[in-house]
Amino acid sequence: MFRNYLTIAFRNMKRNKVFSFIHVAGLSVGLACCMLIFLYTKDEVSFDRFHEKKNHIFRIGVNNRNNEGEVHKIGSTNMIVGPSFKEEIPEIETYVRMSSGMYIVKANNAFFNQEIVWVDPDFFSVFSFPLVEGNPANVLSHINSVVITEEMAYNYFGTTKVLGKTIELEMRDQFELFTISGVAKNTPQNSSIQFSLVFPYQYLAQKFPDPEWLGFYINTFIVLHPQADYRKVIPKLDQVYLSKASDEIKRAQQQGYKGSIHFMLQPLLEIHLDTEYGDIRNGLQNDSDPIYSYILSGIAIFILLMACINFINLTTAHSLKRSKEIGIRKVVGGNRQQLIYQFLSESFWYSFIAFVLAILLVNLAMPLFNELANKRLSFTYLFDFSLVAAYIGLFLLTSLIAGFYPAFVLSGFKPVQTLYKRYSFNGKNFLTRTLVVVQFSLAAFLIMITIVVYSQFDFLTNKDLGYNDERLVRVHLGRGDHRELIDLFKNELAKEASIERVATKDGGQNFTLGKVNDKEIYFAFSRIDENFLPTLQIPLVKGRNFSKDFPGDGENSIMVNESFVKEAGWKDPIGKTVFNVNGNEKNMTVIGVVKDYHFLSLKEKIQPQLFRTGSGELWIKVKPDQIPYALQTIEKIYRKLVPFRPYEYAFMDEVNRKNYEAEEKWKQIITAAAILSIFVSCIGLFGLTMLSTERRTKEIGIRKVFGASSGQIATLLSTQFLKMVLLSFILAIPAAWYISHSWLENFAYQIDVSWWIFTLAGILVLLIALFTVSFQAIKASLIDPAKSLRNE
Repeated sequence: MFRNYLTIAFRNMKRNKVFSFIHVAGLSVGLACCMLIFLYTKDEVSFDRFHEKKNHIFRIGVNNRNNEGEVHKIGSTNMIVGPSFKEEIPEIETYVRMSSGMYIVKANNAFFNQEIVWVDPDFFSVFSFPLVEGNPANVLSHINSVVITEEMAYNYFGTTKVLGKTIELEMRDQFELFTISGVAKNTPQNSSIQFSLVFPYQYLAQKFPDPEWLGFYINTFIVLHPQADYRKVIPKLDQVYLSKASDEIKRAQQQGYKGSIHFMLQPLLEIHLDTEYGDIRNGLQNDSDPIYSYILSGIAIFILLMACINFINLTTAHSLKRSKEIGIRKVVGGNRQQLIYQFLSESFWYSFIAFVLAILLVNLAMPLFNELANKRLSFTYLFDFSLVAAYIGLFLLTSLIAGFYPAFVLSGFKPVQTLYKRYSFNGKNFLTRTLVVVQFSLAAFLIMITIVVYSQFDFLTNKDLGYNDERLVRVHLGRGDHRELIDLFKNELAKEASIERVATKDGGQNFTLGKVNDKEIYFAFSRIDENFLPTLQIPLVKGRNFSKDFPGDGENSIMVNESFVKEAGWKDPIGKTVFNVNGNEKNMTVIGVVKDYHFLSLKEKIQPQLFRTGSGELWIKVKPDQIPYALQTIEKIYRKLVPFRPYEYAFMDEVNRKNYEAEEKWKQIITAAAILSIFVSCIGLFGLTMLSTERRTKEIGIRKVFGASSGQIATLLSTQFLKMVLLSFILAIPAAWYISHSWLENFAYQIDVSWWIFTLAGILVLLIALFTVSFQAIKASLIDPAKSLRNE
């Protein structure tokens, strides 16, 4: 019997090739989207689950309450925390501290700028990172040992047989020798901890000891006994801290600290998807917001739902063409149950073909999806038992959703009515119309969101930042930069005709505190030279710039931005003083006010900023018509003056654009989703238009006989569908407006969600729908009425 069902289903597919294509194409796109999202979600939830001790590993974190009473979660601690807690709390088996940074590495007579990780000796015993060479228990026991991954070993030495070889690490302008004591397999992609070179933390602890408690700059992991309840351990952390850090707490309170610190424990398996911790990553991947998984899953479900709606609509609408078949089956003894099985088997057959095609689409789309989602997923991920089970479940669910309602409706046809073609749907096909409205509402919603995302991204990347970042090259000179070296660079670069200006500024963004009268102000702290503002074309609002004509600027003078002046409450800031700038415990005098500029991304408001004289990275303005030659010149001078450091540079306009990489990815993802949703909606609308014109062949012929023009016929056939699309657009507006505003709240500077966005989306939706239905409508309106009436 089942074989007979499949045979009939196959014959119907061959007989109705267009509708079969629409069924399969829509379902395959929807299923492929869901498969990709399953892969993405599987990867997200699988992070760190390969560690044998995963359920007993916790990261020490801090609830930090500042002077204003605001509480911030911090996932980092400092050097003394791990050993102190291990010594006092019996539930703690061991601890592992972890810190990372960029260093100059010399290997095989070549220099590399490399991120390295410092860890305690128990690292490979606590975490399940397999070693190809070396014993996990003692591989990092020696202070000058190092563990290298297979990939880095091959990059440095051209082989993975590197045990006993040496590499050198630059530490404060001197190279220290380390011996390779172990080779580790490359870290899995679903690991929060990532490393290429692992050095013993004891080296840092001996060279740069830090007994302070009030500092947050490293990750500290602990392993609890299997029977220990980590919730009961948390209060003991505070007890140890209050006991051992009492003197330090008193000193901080005497200096005006009114906040408090409470330690806590974060399970290892929660790190990747926890976005509440504002911390320095120190060897950890950036956390992943679970909202992305929800959004992607919602998009995939939307598209699959659209495909199922197509299937239901087209099968139901196409049923009148099969009414005679249904009537004959019932006359010769077929019961309703058999008809339900027949139509469900057809649904399963379509779904199976779509499922196979979806797997091929997933394989083809994987590289693009990896780029959009910033993943390294592979097709082999498909061959996972739980994932295969999920796909089978998805296949069965899709088949049932797509086939149940049509099977239920078609099996209820009465044979007399169907054989004499007297059957029609009641309520003017209310369900079909409703599903079309739902389908295009989803499509219109995604189009609106796409326009909002594009507009905001365009705003972020084109807004005036308050300085000119064009042709501005930033060159990092490395650790331990000296004033003499920087002056030498400036003198050499000043001789080159391809260079417009050269300035210096300290690297990164540093924040600190200072006092204005009795008010404590938190501000960004930067060290710049007298050329920085002119090079970046940042204007002064009041006062003067730093100058070599005023030798005292380096000791006593500062400049502030407009936001600092506003925060301090000054009317005339020139000559005012700020006490204890960055802990220098003296008054510094304001000599100039810098116009506010966006030194952070546009996700954050401009904050108070204070400038002192100093040096750091080179900021070089090159001439517009000599960029390639200027870059070669800079590199030549760099290699001459600093031969042992890798040469690296960055254009500031590219650096600024990288601030919005996540937004650019989501722009691409939402655009792809909108295109797919429109594709699925349009092929469904095309099929419904074709069926509608076929059912109304006689009506069209009669209207043409009575003088209706082809244009009037096309308008008649198109109007009912365009009304549904217009209603879909109206229903989508509130949801799109709410989601757009919620998303834009993440940006301190944003576009206005104005009426033109919705108008443009509405025009696009209507034009796409009109193009879809008009093709078939015009074709039907041009048919010779004599032929259409003869066919009836």
